[in-house]
Amino acid sequence: MYQKIEELNQKRAKVEQGGGELRIRSQHKRGKLTARERIDLLVDEGSFVELNPFIEHRATHFGMDQTEAPGEGVVTGYGKIHGRDVYVFAQDFTVFGGALGEMHALKIARLMDLAAKNGAPVIGLNDSGGARIQEGVVSLDGYGHIFYRNSIYSGVIPQISVIMGPCAGGAVYSPAITDFVFMVQNTSQMFITGPKVIEAVTKEKISAEELGGAEVHASLSGNVHFTAATEPEVLEQVRRLMSYLPQNNMEDPPRVYEKEDDGWIEELAGAVPVDGSRVYDVKQVIQLIVDQGDFMEVHPDFARNIVVGFARIGGRTVGIAANQPKVMAGSLDIDASDKLSRFIRFCDSFNIPIITFVDVTGFFPGVNQEHHGIIRHGAKILYAYSEATVPKITIILRKAFGGAYVALNSKAIGADLVYAWPSAEIAVMGAEGAANIIFSREIEESEHPEETRKRRIEEYKEKFSNPYIAAAHGMVDDVIDPRETRQKLKTALEILRNKRETRPPKKHGNIPL
Repeated sequence: MYQKIEELNQKRAKVEQGGGELRIRSQHKRGKLTARERIDLLVDEGSFVELNPFIEHRATHFGMDQTEAPGEGVVTGYGKIHGRDVYVFAQDFTVFGGALGEMHALKIARLMDLAAKNGAPVIGLNDSGGARIQEGVVSLDGYGHIFYRNSIYSGVIPQISVIMGPCAGGAVYSPAITDFVFMVQNTSQMFITGPKVIEAVTKEKISAEELGGAEVHASLSGNVHFTAATEPEVLEQVRRLMSYLPQNNMEDPPRVYEKEDDGWIEELAGAVPVDGSRVYDVKQVIQLIVDQGDFMEVHPDFARNIVVGFARIGGRTVGIAANQPKVMAGSLDIDASDKLSRFIRFCDSFNIPIITFVDVTGFFPGVNQEHHGIIRHGAKILYAYSEATVPKITIILRKAFGGAYVALNSKAIGADLVYAWPSAEIAVMGAEGAANIIFSREIEESEHPEETRKRRIEEYKEKFSNPYIAAAHGMVDDVIDPRETRQKLKTALEILRNKRETRPPKKHGNIPL
């Protein structure tokens, strides 16, 4: 038996060496860790258990019958993050450049199935040159099996993708289906067609980093939610994100019990200027309200006119959405609509209450916006909020104008509780625009048009641009002192903790994609 055990240990050691010392050193020279080093940083110390280490490919063409691929170019298994189960796969760039073949895909697919059966998140560490061309069409079929599982397990278990090297062609579609995508700056890229193909077809010259680097996807395309300068930093971000999320769609997020406070925050009284023309940073308002000022922003560099992210209030995980007045006056455009809608749907999928801070002038006007489908994209927000059955709470900080007011979790589309600060202006449009339309003839015919305009603007503000008209009609549950906002949210989350709401039976709706 000892001889057999020694044989086992030798085979395992060979698999754990991946492509060998030379390729491991090459990986390190690029500023990249190996698959196993990444897993060690990601999961709790000593918790990782590897699965299927001895799977081998069965390709025979192009000399593959004489070629070994230890571990099939991917390490799979399970471990723990913050003491909770996670399933992890890490592509090994030292073996065939991490290229995906039939059995490589089989390992990932089996891992995903096991994760779904056990109701635990899947985290993929992607570092691959793409499909293993020596295996031909079975490589493409392997991608298909992964895409299928990404799709059917969406909304069932959290799925996280971390791009830690090249990710090209069909390989990018798996991360695109997952819930959150992380990238490492300068050492990872994503694109459908690489720089050489683009140059050959369109004559455009561009580097891989300019085409599909972390900065591009974080700020322009919106394909990436989080970036970091180094691999350890990005993996620590993943660990932080996991602390907010439940294991699956049947569980509530983990609660962190803290010392109670009275919820009275004096600084909030001056946090939002009453003058609607003055800007402020809504993230500072959020940090004043949430537990320990700890707010994990999602998509911080994309569509910055809307802010979304995770925090805790009274120890409970919440998803926060807020207009950002310092960018485009907090208005909603196409990108902001997509960003917000997807975040709402994620929170709803995984039982995370949604808190919306409103200070919105409306949907962003312009020919470009109209021609590129702001109607369709804006409708996604209405659809997402209406569809969501988790606790939904709205705080109207200042402006709430037009269709954007309705879209941002108003009572009409299903908000459970709507609070307004005394500074709130809830109206069809701003007082200036409304007065110019309603009293246009009177202003034109007046001997002193500017004085008449100012008088009518003030009259409109007094009658309509305040929270009390909306409160009188039941569209606002209460007008509150800003300083008690945290306490109101804590009690609201407590009273809504057992909320149960259903929708009409159906296969699924047809969101305006």
